[in-house]
Amino acid sequence: MESLGFKLRDEAWLQTLTQDVVKTSEIEGERLDTEQVRSSIARRLGLDIGALAPVDRHVESIVEMMLDVAQRHAEALTIERLFAWHGVLFPTGRSGLAQIRVAAWRDDTNGSMQVISDSVINPCGREKVHYIAPPANRLTAEMAAFLDWFERPDQLDPVLKAGLAHLWFVTLHPFDDGNGPIARAIGDMALARSEQSQQRFYSLSAQIQQERTDYYNVLERSQKSDLDVTEWLLWFLACLQRAIVRADETLSAVLAKAKFWEHFADVPMNERQIKVLNRLLDGLEGKLTTSKWAKLAKCSQDTTYRDILNLMELGALVKAEGGGRSTSYELALSK
Repeated sequence: MESLGFKLRDEAWLQTLTQDVVKTSEIEGERLDTEQVRSSIARRLGLDIGALAPVDRHVESIVEMMLDVAQRHAEALTIERLFAWHGVLFPTGRSGLAQIRVAAWRDDTNGSMQVISDSVINPCGREKVHYIAPPANRLTAEMAAFLDWFERPDQLDPVLKAGLAHLWFVTLHPFDDGNGPIARAIGDMALARSEQSQQRFYSLSAQIQQERTDYYNVLERSQKSDLDVTEWLLWFLACLQRAIVRADETLSAVLAKAKFWEHFADVPMNERQIKVLNRLLDGLEGKLTTSKWAKLAKCSQDTTYRDILNLMELGALVKAEGGGRSTSYELALSK
């Protein structure tokens, strides 16, 4: 990455941060709009990616927390900072329809904190209790011990510290909701400290999302076992290694995008064409059809046909395999 120019490094960092935000939410069963996330991050980092998509408040809040983790990783993790993260994750004081305690430890007034899977996941129609967290009256002391350990300078390998911090926090489960994303954020903070850099070019959250079932299974076994957490650390390190290997995909995509625009640098294109081509280069979900083009570019079908035909003549787009009503188009990356 150091061999690349600042612009390409920033593009790769933007891709990685976008993956982090989107995938850490997907682990919790929530799907965020990728373009909104990308726009929010780009605006906050001052990166020029063309027209920015409108961004809703919830996306802005999650992006704010993740950027705080990345940009201020060297600053102390405190109770106030954890409360601030929790506050931006739940600005309305609700998780879905349920009212929760925000920026405060849970109080267990509605019973013990249990991690359960509901009848939708369990066909038998019964809730399965995966984990019961420590009682709320222990949280003040337990979180003080955790934060003291996290900030203590010691000889523990910082990557091992990232894995242990993730497990320790999610095991305490100190909040009514949002414990998973914050545990992963704390792990990311420890990894950033280990690398002494704001910029990371791999997404551990994206890899965990790919291995979501294994992630929850090894967490459950570790939390229900004794104090030997070797299995969790082995899984965490292997998952981290796979995330770093997958970073090649992000880098390849960034380099391919740079090569594409270098090739077409002197070719006149309108704003609609540039916008849709960038969406393709950034990994547009699904096939690019004329109807999807019209929606992305906010133009008529006639204008869409002209734009696409022009790009085909320029050698930027080609027809994908298949025809008729299923006609779609893709980048001519080999040109």
